[in-house]
Amino acid sequence: MTTQTHTTTPDEQATEATQRPARATRGDGAAPAGARPDGARPARPARAPRPNGQWKIDGTTPLNHNEEFKQEGPPLEVRERIETIYARDGFDSIPGDDLHGRFRWWGLYTQRKPGIDGGRTATLEPHELEDRYFMLRVRSDGAALSPEALRVLGGISTEFARGTADISDRQNIQFHWIEVEDMPEIWRRLDSVGLETTTACGDSPRPFLGSPVAGVAADEILDATDVITEIKRQFIGNPALANLPRKFKTAISGHPSLDVAHEINDISLVGVVHPELGPGFDLWVGGGLSTAPRLGERLGAFVTPEQAPAVWEGVTSIFRDYGYRRLRNKARLKFLLADWGAPKFRQVLQDEYLGYELPDGPPPAPATRPGDHVGVHEQKDGRFYVGAAPVVGRVGGNTLDGLADLIESVGADAARLTAHQKVVVLGVPEDRVDEFVEGLEPLGLTARPSLFRRTTLACTGIEFCKLAIVDTKDTAAGVIAELEERLQDVTSTLDVPIGLNVNGCPNSCARIQTADIGLKGQIITVDGEQMPGFQVHLGGSLAGQGQDAGGLGRTVRGLKVPATDVAAYVERIVRRFADQRTAGETFAAWALRADEEVLV
Repeated sequence: MTTQTHTTTPDEQATEATQRPARATRGDGAAPAGARPDGARPARPARAPRPNGQWKIDGTTPLNHNEEFKQEGPPLEVRERIETIYARDGFDSIPGDDLHGRFRWWGLYTQRKPGIDGGRTATLEPHELEDRYFMLRVRSDGAALSPEALRVLGGISTEFARGTADISDRQNIQFHWIEVEDMPEIWRRLDSVGLETTTACGDSPRPFLGSPVAGVAADEILDATDVITEIKRQFIGNPALANLPRKFKTAISGHPSLDVAHEINDISLVGVVHPELGPGFDLWVGGGLSTAPRLGERLGAFVTPEQAPAVWEGVTSIFRDYGYRRLRNKARLKFLLADWGAPKFRQVLQDEYLGYELPDGPPPAPATRPGDHVGVHEQKDGRFYVGAAPVVGRVGGNTLDGLADLIESVGADAARLTAHQKVVVLGVPEDRVDEFVEGLEPLGLTARPSLFRRTTLACTGIEFCKLAIVDTKDTAAGVIAELEERLQDVTSTLDVPIGLNVNGCPNSCARIQTADIGLKGQIITVDGEQMPGFQVHLGGSLAGQGQDAGGLGRTVRGLKVPATDVAAYVERIVRRFADQRTAGETFAAWALRADEEVLV
C-alpha cells in the first residue's frame, strides 16, 4: 500500500516574527552585564512550542473562531432555531455563526450564487459568493431505501429543490435550491421514513459508507448492517462527539469486493475472517485526500462485531481529544496518525479508551470483483440485486419517483446508494429481472452502462459549490457521451475498468488522486488566454477498482487540459494504454510506469 506522509506547509512552519534589539554598550565601552567575554550574544532560551489545540494536552481554550463558536453554542441546538425562528423570519434573520457554521451540523450549506466565474472563487468573500439558497445533504448510511422513502426524496426534489437530486460518492442524496422556510416540512417528511440530516456536514461524524449489498450478497463475509445501526443509535447526534476538530468519515463493509473506499476514510472497518475468532473487521485509520492526500493505515487489530461500536467510539474520541484544532488545514485525523504512527495510535486506543487489547488479525484479501455492483447479481435467497448507473450521480425527483414505482411493479424490495454514485436495487424476482433492467432505461438509469458512464465520478462543481473553479457535472456528462463514440472500438474489447474522476477544485471530493485519470479543476492559461481547465493526475487506485491495494496517482509537469479538450485527451491516453499495455496490466500500473512524454 502506498502512503504519503504529511509535509509541513510554510504556514505551519511560520512563527511569530520578533525584532532583535541592537547590542547595548555601557558608557565606558564595556560590555553590558551578563555579556560573554568574547562579545557574543547570550544564547536565547528556546521558545516554547505553540499549542496545537489538543484538548488532552493543551486544554480546551479555543484557538480560533471556529473553535469559539462551537463552544459558545452547541451546533446541534441550531435545529430548534431553524424551525422556530429562521423558517418563520427568513434568510436575513440568520446570524453569521449559525449560517456559516452551525447549519452544517444539520446538512445545510449556502450554495454558490449563479454567474460568478471560477477565476473569482479565491478572491471573493463567502458572503459575496453565496446565494440565499442551500445545499441539503441527506444521510443514507448504507441503509435500504423503501419505495416510500424514494418517493419522499423525490417529492422533496420536485417541490423544494427545483428537481435536483444527486447521489454523492458518500452515499448521500444532495438537494439544491433549498430555502430555510421549507426546512421544518422537509425534516418532517424525512423523519416519517427514517431519514435524517444529523451531522451530515460540519466538524462531526459525517455520513457512513456501508456495503450496498449487505445482508443479501451470497459471497459476503458478514452483514454489517446491525453494526452501523448500533453505532448510529449510540453516537450520531450525541453532543459528546459533535465537536470534533474537523470532519470525520466512516466506512464499514463486510463484502469482499471492498466496496466502501476504505483507504480514504478516517476510520474503516473492513470484513475479514480471523483464523480462530471467525468473521469480523480489520481496523484502518487516518485516510483522507484533499490537498494533502494520505491513504489510511491498518492498525493490525481484529475487531469483532460486538466490539465495533466501542472501537468506533474510541477512535472518534482520540480524534476529539488529541486532534489538532489550532490550524484548520492540519485538523484531520490523518495528520495525527502521521505524527504518532500506527503502533502508538493502537496503543493509545487500547490503553486509554478501550481498556483491553485487541487481537492481531489478517488484512483484507484482494477484492473479488468491482465494488460498484453494477449489473445483475444473484442474492443468497435466489432473488437478484441490480446495480444501475445514472450519469455522474444525477437523478432528480422524476427518477426517484419512477424508481419507486418500478420497484413496486416488479415486486422488488428496496434500493441502496453506493460509494460510486450508483444505485443498487435489492430483491428483484428472477422472472422479473429482464423487465426491471429494461424499465430502468427510461428513468435515466442503466444496468448496462458504457465503460466511462460506469466509471466516471464528478463532484458538484461550480454550478452550486462556493469552492469550485470549473464546471464538473455537465463537463463530465459531455465527455462520457463523446467517449462512447470516440472509443467504442477500444472499450468494447478492453478487459479492465478505467476510472475518470472530475473535481471542480483541489479539495478532491471526487477522489482525483485515487483515480486512473483524475482531473483537478483550475483556471489555466493557453496561448495567453485564461480558461477553465484541469490538472491531470494519473495512475491512482483503490482496492476493489482493479488493484489489490490503493495508491496515489502521479502528476506530469505542465500537463493541464482545457475543459473543452478533455474528451480528446482521454481518447488519446486510453488508445496509448491499449497499444502499450502488457497482458493483464491495469491502467494505473501502466500510467505509473509510462514515460512522461507518453502521457501528455
